[in-house]
Amino acid sequence: MKKSSSERRGLPVIHDRVAGIYIGSRFHVVAVPADLTDVPVRTFQAFTADLEQMADWLVDLGVTTVAMESTGVYWIPVYEILESYGLHVVLANARDARAVPGRKTDINDAQWNQRLHACGLLRASFHPDREIAALRSYLRLRERHLDYAAAHTQHMQKALIHMNLQLHHVVSDVTGVTGMRIIRAIVAGERDVGRLAAMRDTRCKSSVEIIRSALVGNYQPEHVFALEQALAMYDAYQVQLDVCEQQIAQSLMRLSQQKPTSSEPLPKPRHRTRQPNALNLDVRTLLYQLVGVDLTQIHGIGPYLALRLVAECGTDLSRWRTAHHFTFWLTAPGCLISGGKVLSAHTRKTKNRVTAHLRLAAVTIGKTNTALGAFYRRLSARVGKAKAVTATARKIAILFYNAMRFGMAYQDPGPLTMNKSIGREW
Repeated sequence: MKKSSSERRGLPVIHDRVAGIYIGSRFHVVAVPADLTDVPVRTFQAFTADLEQMADWLVDLGVTTVAMESTGVYWIPVYEILESYGLHVVLANARDARAVPGRKTDINDAQWNQRLHACGLLRASFHPDREIAALRSYLRLRERHLDYAAAHTQHMQKALIHMNLQLHHVVSDVTGVTGMRIIRAIVAGERDVGRLAAMRDTRCKSSVEIIRSALVGNYQPEHVFALEQALAMYDAYQVQLDVCEQQIAQSLMRLSQQKPTSSEPLPKPRHRTRQPNALNLDVRTLLYQLVGVDLTQIHGIGPYLALRLVAECGTDLSRWRTAHHFTFWLTAPGCLISGGKVLSAHTRKTKNRVTAHLRLAAVTIGKTNTALGAFYRRLSARVGKAKAVTATARKIAILFYNAMRFGMAYQDPGPLTMNKSIGREW
C-alpha cells in the first residue's frame, strides 16, 4: 500500500475527512483531501445561499470536521451555518496556524489549515453553547450602549461648561438624581437659579446655596440646543439599555429552566450597595438558580461581574480539565523552559474579556481587609503592583473555576492567612 506524503514525512493523519477554510470578507476558500474529489479546492461567495451550498458540498463528501481561523467577525455566519448542518467546526486561533510555508495565498491558507487539522495540530478556541452565546451577545451589546451613553454624558457636561454652569463641581455625578432634574429643567426652559437649586436631592452633599451659585450661567441658545441634543441621545440609549436587560432576564430564565432547583436558600448578600451600571433586575437570584452557587460570596466578584463571567465562560467549566488549564486560557503567567532554564515568564498579551474583568476586580479587592486583599498588598510591596494584579486575578479565577465546577462555597480565611493557603484548599 502506497503511503501518503504526510505519513512519509512523519506526520500521521489523525482525521481523514477534514476540511480547511480560509475566511474572507467577500469569499471563502475551502480545501478538502485530494482523494475525496477531483476538485479539492473550491471558492464560495459570502452570501448565505453560497454558504449553504458549501455546507451541502462538505456533507456530500463525507467531511465530518472543519477548521478555520477566527478572522474578524466574518467567521460567525460560516460557523453557525456549518454547525447547523451537523459538522464539527474547529475555530483556531490565527496565532497557532500562521506559519504557512511558501508563498502566502488564500488557497495555501485553506490547504494549510486542512493539513494541520488532519494531523491534529490545531487547538479549538473556546466557543460557548448557543444559549450562552446569546446571553454573551446581549451583555456585550449592553456594554456598548453604556459606552455610547457615557459619550453623550460628556457632551452634556461640555454644553454646561460652555454656559459656565459648574454643575459637575457641586454634584458627584451629572447623571444622578440631582443632576438630571436640573438638566431636564434647563432644557425645558427654566432659568431661575432658586427653582433649579431647589431640585436638589436630600442625599446631595452640596447645600442649596452652593448649587445656586454654580447655576448662574450664560444661557446662549446654541449651547442650550447642544445640551438638549445630548440629553435626547442619552435618554435614547437608556431606553435601549432597558430593552437589553429584558432580553438578558429572558435568557437567564430560559437557561435556569434546564437546571434543577437548588434545595438550599440563597445566602445573604455581602454588600447591599448598588454597583454603578448595575442591571435593574435580581441578578443574584437568577444566577443562583442557574449555577447553584452564590458567586458573589467570592471577594471581588459582584452580581454584575458574576453575570459577565458566566456569559463569557459558560456554565460548564469541565471543558478545562483543571484550574491551571483555565488560568492558562486566561493567559496567566507561564514559563517558557528550554534545557532546564526559564527563558521567559511574562504574561502574554490578550484581548480576553474575562481577563480584563478579573484584573479590575483584583485592583478593587486590593483595598479590602480580606485574605485576597492582604495577598495583593504583600505581593505589591515585594514585586510591584502590576505583577500583584495579575497574581490576584489568577487566584480569583481559580476560586471562580472551583465554585462553578465543583460547587465549592468560599469563606474568607482572613487577612492574616499565609500567601499560599488561599490557593491550596481551592
